[in-house]
Amino acid sequence: MIIPAIDIIDGQTVRLFKGDYSQITYYDQTPTSLVERYANGGAKLIHIVDLQGARDVDQRQLSLIGELSTSTDVLIQTGGGIRSEQDVAELLEAGAGRVVIGSLAIKEAELVSTWVQNFGPERVVLALDVALDEQGQKWLPTQAWQTGGQVLLEDVLDQYLEANVQHILCTDISRDGTLQGSNHQLYTELQEKYPQLTWQASGGIGSLNDISRVAQAGVAGIIVGKALLDRKFSLKEAQSCWLAE
Repeated sequence: MIIPAIDIIDGQTVRLFKGDYSQITYYDQTPTSLVERYANGGAKLIHIVDLQGARDVDQRQLSLIGELSTSTDVLIQTGGGIRSEQDVAELLEAGAGRVVIGSLAIKEAELVSTWVQNFGPERVVLALDVALDEQGQKWLPTQAWQTGGQVLLEDVLDQYLEANVQHILCTDISRDGTLQGSNHQLYTELQEKYPQLTWQASGGIGSLNDISRVAQAGVAGIIVGKALLDRKFSLKEAQSCWLAE
């Protein structure tokens, strides 16, 4: 499926370039109008990222996320600044369908595994952001892309398989926000190695051809943010391209 993404700071719609807060673009479309637009366009799942909360946990936009989640029947998955089980519970109680857990899922795998078991694998998404080195090894930065990581993707996944984790959102950091094409080879490899997981690909989607190539990898969904905001193609066109593969 095509999963439209909405990133928010101070209640506004934004996009970062490669996760860099110093390279931020603000959009006129409000988060509320975008949720309505994507819902009317046939989206089955919308991805909302609280970038403000990710940078400062005391600035989480819980109220706005709750309003967005309850404004539509479309399933909302959201994250940013998740640091405790209470944070997960608050978002679910506010109306979110799934909670996305990023850096903490890498640093505290045992703890987050208990959350997967407590809330159920359908309510938790692990966001594993990958930085590839020259040898093709998949390293995971652990703090909103701001610090280098020494943890390999496969090592983290192996821990979570025992907790019956289901949903994995994987972003190639080097592609995010660039519109330069997705790393479809990465998702092909991951889908083949871990077919029991439900993969969401993210990063670099800039054309319908990018969607076709990632769809061929066999993943369950593709996160599309900047391309939809910049109207490179419509949600309907993206969905038709996805269904054609």
